[in-house]
Amino acid sequence: MGEHDSPPFWRRRLGKVLRELRESARISPSEACTRLDFSPARLSRMESGQTAPEPVVLKAMLDVYGVPASDWTWYLDLGREARKKGWWQAYGLSAMGYVALEEAASSVRDFGLAYIPGLLQTEDYVRAVLRDSPARFTKVRFENEVDVRLIRQRRLVSDADALDLTAFVDEGALRRPVGGPQVMRTQLHWLVARAELPNVTLRVVPTAVGQHAGMMSAFTVLSFPSLQDPDIAYVEHAAGSVFLEKADEVRACTLRFDRLDALALPVDESVELIERIAAEGST
Repeated sequence: MGEHDSPPFWRRRLGKVLRELRESARISPSEACTRLDFSPARLSRMESGQTAPEPVVLKAMLDVYGVPASDWTWYLDLGREARKKGWWQAYGLSAMGYVALEEAASSVRDFGLAYIPGLLQTEDYVRAVLRDSPARFTKVRFENEVDVRLIRQRRLVSDADALDLTAFVDEGALRRPVGGPQVMRTQLHWLVARAELPNVTLRVVPTAVGQHAGMMSAFTVLSFPSLQDPDIAYVEHAAGSVFLEKADEVRACTLRFDRLDALALPVDESVELIERIAAEGST
């Protein structure tokens, strides 16, 4: 379990493992609650990854589910990771939100429709986006949100645990002067620089293609190092955001990326277009 592992992610993993152990032992939720002296809500919170059991509780669960004591070490190590706090919680963010999953991911596929993807935004662009957010931030919370977004970007240049990013951006997002012409011009130059990173693939979906598969909304697909952890999709909307974990829902998002892949400009042509748009804004 490495430097950038995410405790909430391990809580989700532990919850899934505990549910599978219970089901393999042919123990119903109600029977488990009776034998462990749990309320149904407590068991549900553990199996959904909202909370992680304390060591003594985890040992009791393993015992009831028939796991030999000689095999407990792996589960106890997993529980230890799951009970830690994520760095983002010090900034007031939810323990179980998007950042928690991105921190555990090995690759991100992100489509930006109205805005530049967050992992590629400059600080001034971030501030402009957050100022127009429907959320009412206090001054402290606003600065925390900015800091968290910039900290997330460090993984793009990390030697220890670099994040692979494939970003498709609608041309309209490149031409929309978020924060004003100067902020946008700097943002475009930053995109060109980020595109040089070996773990970043940046491509533009040009306006000339007309209607396309991404016009419904921006969306993100997160992939993880272990095959035990399937991809998760994330979609923001006017009322908040939603995680999509069902296989058919994630597949639908993946298929949209495949369709965008067929329409987007190659990397070199995408960079050339971004440079042209930046130059147009300078005149």
